[in-house]
Amino acid sequence: MAGNIQPAANFIGVDVSGATMHAALVNGEGEVLERRASSLERERVVAQVAQTVTELRDVSPNIRAVGVGIPGLVNRQTDRVIVSTDLPSIVRGDIHSELMKATGLRVELENDANAAAYGEFKVGAGRGSRDMFYATIGNGIGGAIIIDGKLWIGASGFAGEFGHITIDAEGSECMCGNTGCLETVASAPNIVRRAGERLFRDNTSSLSRLAMNRDFTAADIVQEARNGDEFSQMMIERTGRYIGAAVASVINLLNIERIVLGGEVMEAGQLILEPIIREAGRRAFQPCFEATQIVAAALRTDAVTVGAAMLARDANTPPQ
Repeated sequence: MAGNIQPAANFIGVDVSGATMHAALVNGEGEVLERRASSLERERVVAQVAQTVTELRDVSPNIRAVGVGIPGLVNRQTDRVIVSTDLPSIVRGDIHSELMKATGLRVELENDANAAAYGEFKVGAGRGSRDMFYATIGNGIGGAIIIDGKLWIGASGFAGEFGHITIDAEGSECMCGNTGCLETVASAPNIVRRAGERLFRDNTSSLSRLAMNRDFTAADIVQEARNGDEFSQMMIERTGRYIGAAVASVINLLNIERIVLGGEVMEAGQLILEPIIREAGRRAFQPCFEATQIVAAALRTDAVTVGAAMLARDANTPPQ
């Protein structure tokens, strides 16, 4: 009887990886039905997530599970956050149990890059592939690997640290303790650092509109590059070459079917994607390179929330 048909289950994805907490109500097909955003309150993350879940349950009461994307190392076997420099308070506590209690729902925790990768794989630029590598390039640089349709997390759950591939053995010290990591040259803050150093020592760069703004950001560099500023385009192109060198290492190691690149820095579009592909093609083993598609991410700011919701869906939906 029609009156006995149960409404389709929906899922909530939450992203706590930046200054703003993003959440989305997502249906079983990966479509976003409703969004929420608020300044992240780092010392009361659990209460803030629970409040947002309550608001979204008012929109759709048939919520089956919640997925949360977290910046840091997450062990999904133990549901513990091992390391999170952005949110040290959640490492000290048991955020998984606290969230389950506060929301009354099943909660899945995942590293934010893994969550974004899963979203792109299921409903974004990775859809239709079987094997995929994902990188997010923003304030930090993260990566994730999907092999045979499943996240490959490594021996202890921490695989995919793309930002810590060594690009320059003589380079700057990285927060991880290594020197010359990709993150030291291609993350958003380090693109700003490199641009500032270049503007300071190169008088010919003073014609750049960036020189008029001491407090420019990576987003400003991207915007000026898109507006035709030659200095900004040069900085984006050089950043693309650094990323391309790291991408070549991934191609050589994994012989992967598709590489999806997302994050704030990729908002430069073809201005950065083209030098990435060109440099990867120059450095990678050609048979491997020719078998790999390198594309920009499709979900943009929805990647982590949609991916976290899809992880919650797949972990809490009985097999057909």
